[in-house]
Amino acid sequence: MILPIVAYGDPVLKKKAKDIPEDYPQLQELIDNMWETMYNAHGVGLAAPQIGKSIRLFLVDASPFSEDEDLTDEESEQLKTLKKAFINPQILEETGDEWAFNEGCLSIPEVREDVFRKPEITIEYFDENFNKKTETYDGLAARVIQHEYDHIEGILFTDKLSSLKKRLIKSKLQKISKGEIRIDYRMRFPKLKKAR
Repeated sequence: MILPIVAYGDPVLKKKAKDIPEDYPQLQELIDNMWETMYNAHGVGLAAPQIGKSIRLFLVDASPFSEDEDLTDEESEQLKTLKKAFINPQILEETGDEWAFNEGCLSIPEVREDVFRKPEITIEYFDENFNKKTETYDGLAARVIQHEYDHIEGILFTDKLSSLKKRLIKSKLQKISKGEIRIDYRMRFPKLKKAR
């Protein structure tokens, strides 16, 4: 089932998410719905807060990036095979010199900005069968994971921008939170308090 994606301005996007118990009700159904929702919106990642659930779960399918001709065969292969759910993840380490990449977000449509992140991460998480894993990723694979991980920490990519950049996109962000945008996937907009 395709779920509406929560738009910028909803408080759930700014909350630190809670761990999921192993017996979380209908977890597999939720994960299946999240995959369907993500693909319907042409995303490469989707975190539970983006569908209104403040739990530590996100999905990543970085295969669309694997076609980039600037990548090494190894990088391309890592991206092609990076399709998984991350449950209760913890980034253990981020290393290397920060580099910029133009990021976007399904909750913040039509806004793209350069974000600086470290190139290599080590992450510990549970897979869909609650098997514990510890893996290291680098380059674009690491970046996609870092972006989604930020969501479960209550951080949006726009929070990482300079104050000047934030001022430049402020009106766009206000339009998104009011639902004054056209997009080709379902969204849920914040219920704004009416002035008295």
